[in-house]
Amino acid sequence: MATTPPMLIADIARKAKVSPATVSRAINQPHLVAPDRLALVQAVMKEANYTPIPLHRRRGPKSRVATPKKIGVWFAGARRNPSLNWFQEQLLQGQPSNERQKVDLSLLFSHSPDELPRQVLDRQVDGIIIQGMEPSKACMQKLADMPHVWFMTRRTTSFDADYVEPDNEANGRMAAEYLHSRGHEVVAAISTEPSYSAIAWRVRAFVERAEQLKLKVSSILGESVPDVSYIQHTPNHKESEQLAQRIQAATPRPTGLFVPVDHFCGSFFRAMRSAGLQPERDYEAILGNYNPVIYHNLDHLPPALDINLPTLVRKVVDHLIWRIENPQIIGRIGITVAPNFIANA
Repeated sequence: MATTPPMLIADIARKAKVSPATVSRAINQPHLVAPDRLALVQAVMKEANYTPIPLHRRRGPKSRVATPKKIGVWFAGARRNPSLNWFQEQLLQGQPSNERQKVDLSLLFSHSPDELPRQVLDRQVDGIIIQGMEPSKACMQKLADMPHVWFMTRRTTSFDADYVEPDNEANGRMAAEYLHSRGHEVVAAISTEPSYSAIAWRVRAFVERAEQLKLKVSSILGESVPDVSYIQHTPNHKESEQLAQRIQAATPRPTGLFVPVDHFCGSFFRAMRSAGLQPERDYEAILGNYNPVIYHNLDHLPPALDINLPTLVRKVVDHLIWRIENPQIIGRIGITVAPNFIANA
């Protein structure tokens, strides 16, 4: 008596009017298949009494969905704040389709760098990304057996773990080279909060490169705020006015301005107008950061250096996953991401 040959994936695909790849995903990774197509494939399989071969009996490589890595982003020295959801938003925008790289992300907070979040102490995460203030030595000792990577700014030279951050030195150098290419002979770095590490590094690199280019360079900076963990996003209008007045009174007055961060640009450019200084006529500025929300609310659109935040977020997540999967590898790794020049947006 003849027997009916077993149905193949290609047969199911033909009857369901989908691709063989869709049938394969419906069997192995059903969560990746659109609900209507999944229901159609399963209905054909049921009608044909088709039962997939168990995974352990299949030939060739075994397809499996990796368990998402549990990653914490620790904002050290910060209270819970909706404005700090930017990391999660950037990660969601760049989430890859590769299942091995999926993550279960938690935002963690501590009021000071001397205390670890409870989720870290209880080992509820596989690894952490540290952002904000540098943790105390006691905290770092407790993190010795947990994969961790420093992210963005505030890292000191004594921090001996892996890090991912913007190339702040390239940022300052590119700004000086741009103003030199535009023919400016007198330039200045202008900023509030000069003690913030990213600002300090960018200003220092700007000054050094400007001097190499034989420009007359100065730094016109606001008050230093020691131990600040995050830039204050509410601009200090009085401080912007003072900076504009100092520029106006400078002899010779700088015509090329490097503004290393953008959070106070709106306030600063308004103060410059109030002081009688007009963009393009009296000065040209270049920004060391590009935030579209801030940028498109300025009264003029100067060139900017984009630090590539989506790339930075993806890099730090990928590197932490690598650390989680390779705990035996020793040695410190530092990753920097160069900025992109934006002529105008």
